[in-house]
Amino acid sequence: MKTILYIGNKLSNKGNNPTLIDTLGKYLESENYKVYYASSQKNKVLRMLDMTMCVLKYAKKADYVLIDTYSTTNFWYAFLTSQICRIFSTKYIPILHGGMLPSRLIKSKTISEMIFKNAHINIAPSGFLLNAFISNGFENTKLIPNSIQLENFPFQSRSYDFPRLFWLRSFSKIYNPILAVKVFLKLRETFPQATLCMVGPKKDDSFEETKNFAEKNNLNIEFKGKLSTKEWISISNNYNVFLNTTHFDNTPLSVIEIMALGIPIVSTNVGGIPYLLDHNFNALLVNDNDLEKMVSEVERIFVEKELAEKLITNAQNTVKNFDWKIIKNQWIEILQ
Repeated sequence: MKTILYIGNKLSNKGNNPTLIDTLGKYLESENYKVYYASSQKNKVLRMLDMTMCVLKYAKKADYVLIDTYSTTNFWYAFLTSQICRIFSTKYIPILHGGMLPSRLIKSKTISEMIFKNAHINIAPSGFLLNAFISNGFENTKLIPNSIQLENFPFQSRSYDFPRLFWLRSFSKIYNPILAVKVFLKLRETFPQATLCMVGPKKDDSFEETKNFAEKNNLNIEFKGKLSTKEWISISNNYNVFLNTTHFDNTPLSVIEIMALGIPIVSTNVGGIPYLLDHNFNALLVNDNDLEKMVSEVERIFVEKELAEKLITNAQNTVKNFDWKIIKNQWIEILQ
């Protein structure tokens, strides 16, 4: 049995949405890998200490160390833990996240080379990050998409009488939640029966900003807070358009999950999104923070009678390629 140490922010039990460490770790366990995790410490300093101690503890026991690698504060977790792995000659695999990571390669060139040049391999979940890393000289980078277990996301048929908008993300400025509310406000001019449900935990003051804007404009919005996957899937059955309003993104699991459920997607075209979604094929895409265009693209779903069916059918065909039953073989090949 292979032993893996997985370094990342395992904080879903602390009020955060599940991330790759929660899903991929569980999938690898189901394939008979022994997986240790760090860290579930909410405090960033304690989390870094816990990660460091776990790498020191398991460096000689682990066959591989997986490191979720982001572009901001968590970039330094990746740097510290990867260099400890180098000291012990332990194979480590950075798993790349975030639409801003290419900028970090330029901003922190020497540090990036210390991490990524010496990795066993770098895993990019999107063509966007794969191209960025290879163009910056990191040839030891491989594309393995994020994956879901399709059977856990059952397809649901929907009616398209008026917009019932669904938004799923953390309330963080990077995800631009207030744009969803502004879209809702504009849509009510044409569709007074329109509704909006927003699901996700609070990360910064964008929740208060969003809620205050809704109250100021007398908008009745369902704010559900953080929900389990089963809970939000059940709620999503009542909605017929998914809004992805983010400023930066890579290959978000939430979008892949929504594709499986059969909800038409209207999204910003930032970061790795165009590598996942094709405009007028499996989703409708707009420029970042383009309120008027996002409103008009949502309206198309209810005016162009066959559009929703086309988007859903193509999204269903796309998402089959993200099933763990297919993706797992790529991980097994690397973790031999």
